[in-house]
Amino acid sequence: MTQGALAGLRLIEMGQLIAGPFCGQLMADHGAEVIKIEPPAVNGKGGGDPMRAWGRGKPVWFPVVARGKKCITLNLRDKRGQDIVRKLALKSDFLLENFRPGTLEKWNLGFDQLHALNRALIMIRVSGYGQTGPYSARAGYGSIGEAMGGMRNLAGDPSNPPSRVGLSIGDSLAATFACLGALMALNHRHRTGEGQVVDSAIYEAVLAMMESTVPEYTEAGIIRERTGSVLPKIAPSNVYPCADGEILIGANQDSVWSRMAEVMGKPELGSDPRYNSHVARGEHQAELDALIGKWTINFAANDLLALLEAGGVPAGKIFKAPDMMADPHFAARHALQKVAHPEFANLWMQSVFPKLSETPGEIAWAGPDLGAHNEEIYGELLGLDSAQRAELTEAGVI
Repeated sequence: MTQGALAGLRLIEMGQLIAGPFCGQLMADHGAEVIKIEPPAVNGKGGGDPMRAWGRGKPVWFPVVARGKKCITLNLRDKRGQDIVRKLALKSDFLLENFRPGTLEKWNLGFDQLHALNRALIMIRVSGYGQTGPYSARAGYGSIGEAMGGMRNLAGDPSNPPSRVGLSIGDSLAATFACLGALMALNHRHRTGEGQVVDSAIYEAVLAMMESTVPEYTEAGIIRERTGSVLPKIAPSNVYPCADGEILIGANQDSVWSRMAEVMGKPELGSDPRYNSHVARGEHQAELDALIGKWTINFAANDLLALLEAGGVPAGKIFKAPDMMADPHFAARHALQKVAHPEFANLWMQSVFPKLSETPGEIAWAGPDLGAHNEEIYGELLGLDSAQRAELTEAGVI
């Protein structure tokens, strides 16, 4: 296996749940040494990232989000623990956190303090509202950021209250932008030798995905609202019924619509004035969807997909986990991967993305036990002898 693109870089992860740790997951996937800090257990109870207990059926979320990371325990509220963070920062390229803004400063671990020790350190900060502004001190959760960024208002059917997409998408977007920002900051450091702060806010990561919703309002007074399974004026692009389920068809480009009309056995629809342009199809979106639905309902989904594929019309099933596991394209691209775990014998998860031709990255291991790498990090990296480690353990610091 070739080394990942980020091999040789070290990141200290001081966050929990998703918004910070997903950034760490992405960087670990591509070869960075990620040292995840978690609170130690007290009297043998508790401790660790709350994600260790998350998952439906079994707690299988942590093995994914902490994959490839080295996990250590450390009490960040203890001054001795804070001193250890400073020592780690001296030996690291990145420090990642998603505490409420001001928390690190309260512990004397803010960027100014750590930058004075290590001018090259890049601090990655993920929060609900960002590090500045009147809302910065508020508790920020992904769902609130999705609402403030505009996504929740557009999710779901217009006859129902705003919905969610079924994932912690705001948290994951903020973490992805944090990773992107970290790599930008790394390139800046190559030129100058100086680190900086990457400030990724959940609501802004969501806002970045909002396409033309703001200029539609400022220029035309249009406020985009929920439209269910369609985008207004983009047709045909919808979910259509089949004899045994449904499929999604995207034939909204002029040339693709002409091919769709041929596949339907009604080539005249390609030149029909009601449908022969993007604008015309948008104006007649509902009637066009109804027309297509009356045709698709006569086919089994797989038969219809084969017909559309042969005609060059983009279409596909709406996949669930079992579909992914059985799909030949997923298999051919190794999009899912089985990962060894001492507790879960059949632990499959999504692979490393994006795929790089020379440094493709890898899942080195599933999220490990609490404190699994204490001896390596505290002993080998920081040089604490066994007596010092025992003393810190007894004191509840590590």
